[in-house]
Amino acid sequence: MNIQLRKFFYGDIPEGKEGGATVVQKHEPTIPLWEVFIRSKQGLDHKHAGSLHATDAKMAIENARDVYTRRMEGVSIWVVESKYIHASCPDDAEMLFDPANDKVYRHPTFYDLPDEVKYM
Repeated sequence: MNIQLRKFFYGDIPEGKEGGATVVQKHEPTIPLWEVFIRSKQGLDHKHAGSLHATDAKMAIENARDVYTRRMEGVSIWVVESKYIHASCPDDAEMLFDPANDKVYRHPTFYDLPDEVKYM
């Protein structure tokens, strides 16, 4: 974005101007924001690593590789343009998530595990 700023001080206001600062902005096309997800090892899930700007998906993957996997941290990269991600509203949390609290069978906390089962 190209911004041109002119600031006038007291007594420096040109004739015909009523004073203050004049700001002229030119809007240039913006480069889309992409969200980056990295899978650290085969068989694990992808985790959100961060965001970056890129003109297209190929450039986003290349930039993500350079920024987020410089030290062999990943085996797979996903990039998603941010405008395609939709999230729930925090005000809707009760409606979306509270109905699960009355379904105790979804929470296996009351099951007894045999001693042979470890690390669960």
